[in-house]
Amino acid sequence: MTTNMNTRTNADDHQPQSFFRHNARYFFALAFFLLFLQDVFGTHGLVAMHRSKNQIQRVETQISQLDHENQQLQQRIHSLKTDPAAIEKIARDRMGLARPGEMIFQTRGFGPQSQKLIFKTQSEWY
Repeated sequence: MTTNMNTRTNADDHQPQSFFRHNARYFFALAFFLLFLQDVFGTHGLVAMHRSKNQIQRVETQISQLDHENQQLQQRIHSLKTDPAAIEKIARDRMGLARPGEMIFQTRGFGPQSQKLIFKTQSEWY
């Protein structure tokens, strides 16, 4: 009777080890699958990397557009500092200034840019 008890306890001790040995392939496959999911969908996975690459491309496009706009503004600043005609155009259009002897005629129409300033000297009136 005691031998039956001993054999049962030995069999019970080996049962968990044999269960893990018998199913080791499945545990490794499950672990590998979970690691694969983490590599694809995790915070630093392939999906996040693809999203980051798209965001980098958008930012680079914005940077190139801003660089182009910056170059245009620098050219405009240079022309305003050196070109008297550009300065005169702004003085006439925005500030409504005229040369001595000129009269300013303001026309109004419909639409957002319908107001025009016309500069004429007295000799051009007739």
